[in-house]
Amino acid sequence: MTTPSTTPLASPLVAVVTTGGTIASTVDTGGVSRPTLGGDELVGAAAARVGVRTRVVEALRVDSSTLTLADAWTVVSTVHGALTDPDVAGVVVLHGTDSLEETAYLLDLHHDDPRPVVLTGSQRTADHPEPDAPANVRDALRAATSATGVQVAFGGALLPAAGVAKRHTSDLAAFAAPDGPLPRVPLAPVDAPWPRVDVVAGYPGMDGVLLDACVAAGARGIVLQGLGSGNATPAVVAAVARARDAGVAVVLTTRVPAGPVVTSYGDGGGGADLAAAGAVPAGRLKAGQARVLLAALLRAGADVGGAFAARG
Repeated sequence: MTTPSTTPLASPLVAVVTTGGTIASTVDTGGVSRPTLGGDELVGAAAARVGVRTRVVEALRVDSSTLTLADAWTVVSTVHGALTDPDVAGVVVLHGTDSLEETAYLLDLHHDDPRPVVLTGSQRTADHPEPDAPANVRDALRAATSATGVQVAFGGALLPAAGVAKRHTSDLAAFAAPDGPLPRVPLAPVDAPWPRVDVVAGYPGMDGVLLDACVAAGARGIVLQGLGSGNATPAVVAAVARARDAGVAVVLTTRVPAGPVVTSYGDGGGGADLAAAGAVPAGRLKAGQARVLLAALLRAGADVGGAFAARG
């Protein structure tokens, strides 16, 4: 459903794509939050205060922790559809915070338009006595007429989509980009099924059982979240080699919040050994966004190693 606003026609037109999330949620009598509100209720008086017209399009109404890659692609397709109108100055996506960084990066990977796309959401529900959504929506609407590329407007900050991550579960300034902006090399959209790509978190003394299970479950890609600068154990190195022999792409990232993967350690399980076994370093991309990139590359039949080197 698409709904126009009533702000004067001389004002810029911003398409607002809604997906659900906390920003669209209210708390029921049992104390459980669920996405219940439509886009017009979310935009409210923000458009008039910012001085823009809005056209609301509901793509989804879900908790963002449930989003599949196919669901996130629905958001991308809806944004692309909104941008087919030359009168649209930019797009705002209202999104849950749990997977906002993944959808933002999927949008960034497939955004090749000079007009901005700005994602926002909220930490507090719409019926909270002190909601954070109104200020975030206003900031996003302003950025949608002045920023470039795909951005995240949240808690008073405007952050690039590539490299953004949720840094706190409840703080109103929930997002950060600890490594700054990352290189942008857009991918052409394709029409193909999304492959299974799993994320495996490393820990001291880890064996290869989890990686072997991913391969057995039909994964076409695995993101390994290593320790430190991207290290594991000899057993994990052997499991990476088995996965690569089975035709499964393995990408190596780190559980450390900031800094790149550095494949310099050897001695059986270090990053150098993982790379020798076939793992591709993710650079500065962390696990969530590395999974999005790996899935998009596998879906498109693109070169995994070269693409991560160019973007990470």
